[in-house]
Amino acid sequence: MRSMLAATLMLTSATGASAQMTTPQVLGTKPKVVQTVPIKPPALQTPSETADGMTQAERLSLQSDLAWVGQYNGAITGDVSARMVEAIKEYQKLKGGKPTGVLNPQERAALAETARRKQEGVGWKLVTEMTSGARLGIPSKLVPQQATDANGSKWTSPTGTVQVLLSRRKEPNPTTAKLAELEKKEPAGRKVDYTVVKPDFFVLSGLQGLKKFYVRGTFKGDEVRIMTILYDQATENTVEPVVIAMSSAFNAFPSGPQAGPPPRKTVEYGTGIVVSDDGAILADRLVTDSCLAITIAGYGSADRLAEDKEHDLALLHIYGARGLKPLSLAGGAAKTSVDVVGIADPQGQGGAAGVSSHKGALVPVTSSDSALSPPPAVGFSGSPAIDGDGKFAGVALLKPAMIAGPPTSMPASQAVMVSAETVRDFLKANDVVANGTSTDAKAAVVRVICVRK
Repeated sequence: MRSMLAATLMLTSATGASAQMTTPQVLGTKPKVVQTVPIKPPALQTPSETADGMTQAERLSLQSDLAWVGQYNGAITGDVSARMVEAIKEYQKLKGGKPTGVLNPQERAALAETARRKQEGVGWKLVTEMTSGARLGIPSKLVPQQATDANGSKWTSPTGTVQVLLSRRKEPNPTTAKLAELEKKEPAGRKVDYTVVKPDFFVLSGLQGLKKFYVRGTFKGDEVRIMTILYDQATENTVEPVVIAMSSAFNAFPSGPQAGPPPRKTVEYGTGIVVSDDGAILADRLVTDSCLAITIAGYGSADRLAEDKEHDLALLHIYGARGLKPLSLAGGAAKTSVDVVGIADPQGQGGAAGVSSHKGALVPVTSSDSALSPPPAVGFSGSPAIDGDGKFAGVALLKPAMIAGPPTSMPASQAVMVSAETVRDFLKANDVVANGTSTDAKAAVVRVICVRK
C-alpha cells in the first residue's frame, strides 16, 4: 500500500486537469459561430473556477500550506487541479467545516498560520550548498549538524534519525535512467517501492535498512547532483510533509530568482512604537535581527534588550532622548478592522520619512493574533494598529509567506496583528513601565533602521 509520500514523488507531473469554463455556441443563419462566456457570480462558481481567479502566487502559497498540514500530496506548481480542490475539502472536513472546496477568509488565515507554525517548528529555511551552489530547503531544527567536503554536504540530527545528503559527482554521458539504476543498487540492500524516471530528473523511494529513503537526482552535462533524505520510520508523521516541501524546493542547478523569501537586506527599515518616556521602543524582532547597528531616526543608536520569538516582538532602548511622546497602550476592542500607523520604506516614498496610515481588515487566527488584509507597505512592520475608537489594538507585523514551490516562484506577503494584551505581557515580563498617555499614534512612531553586514 502506497504511503501519502509515494503519491507525491513525481513532483513535476500533472496534478489533474484544470477545470475549464464551458463556452456555449450561438448558431445563426450564417455559417459562423459566436462564442460567449457566461459570467457567474461567486456563489455559483465551482471551486476550480474560484481557484482560476486566484493569482499564481496565491495558488502556490495555498498548495504549499495544504502540503505542510498533510492534506495536499501533489506537485506544488500553482496549477488548478482536482487534487488541490479535494485537499481543501479534506482540510475543511478535518476542521469540522462544510467541504465546499473554497476556503473562506477565516479558514484560509487559519491554514496559513498552521503551516507557518509547522515551518517554524522544524526550522525551515532555504540554503545554498557550498560546493555546488545547489538550492535546498532544510529543516534546520531536525538536522542541525552539517558537514561539507568536496563531494557535497550532509545535514543530520544529533542521533542520526534524520539525514539529508546533497552529493555531486562526474559521470560520462549520464542519463536519468542510468542514474536511477545505479541508485537502486547503492547502497546494497535498498528496497525500492516507487520509481519515477523523466528525461530531466528521477525519483526513488523505499526502505534502506530500517530507514525510509527518498532520492531525487538530475544532471547537467557530466555533473550529477542527487539529494537523499533518510529518516527513521518512527519519525514518518513529522518528516514526510517536510520531504514534500524539500523535493519541491530542490533546485540542483539554480539560475535567476530563487525560491523563498529574498536574502536579508543590508539596510532594512521598520517602524517602532515609543512606549515609555525613558526611551523604551517596541519593534519587529525580524526587522531588528542580526543587525550590526540599530538606529532610531532622529534619535541615534538603540540597543536591543529583549525579544519574543513566538510573537516576533523586540524591545529596543534609546538613551538620553527628550520630548518622547509614548503611546497609550490601553487596549481597544478591534473586531473587524484597524488603522495601521507607520513609516513606509524610503523607496516607497521617494526617500522621505513621512508617517501615514493603512486600513486593514482583521481575521482572527489564534486567541492572540489576527491576520491583517491587505498587508501594509514595506517599512510598516512594527506599527501600532488603532481601533475604531482610537485606542491601541496591537502591533502589525509583515511576514513573507514561505512557499515550497518551484525555485523561480516568489513569496507572497502576509501581515498579522499581535494583540494589545500580548504586547503588554511582553513589556511587563521585561520590567517596562508603559506610561504613555497619548492617543496620537503618529507622534509615537519612529523609523527603525537596521544595518547588517
